[in-house]
Amino acid sequence: MNKNELSKILYEMYTSAPEGEQVANIHLFGVKYADYIIKSNYKATEIVKLSGLKPSYSTEVSKGIRLSKYVVPKV
Repeated sequence: MNKNELSKILYEMYTSAPEGEQVANIHLFGVKYADYIIKSNYKATEIVKLSGLKPSYSTEVSKGIRLSKYVVPKV
């Protein structure tokens, strides 16, 4: 999976999230796709920039990536 595909998924997860759950979905994105991101040496900032979301959300993606060591998504 390349950065463009990941950025589209991130954008979709953000925009389709219920009201008040957008940041949680950014964390979930980081958890779900951490393996792809880490193995490909992608940076959260690159993915967020390509997605068109606010640059500050790269911090939230990074949190999700770190959480992926400890949690498993239910969905």
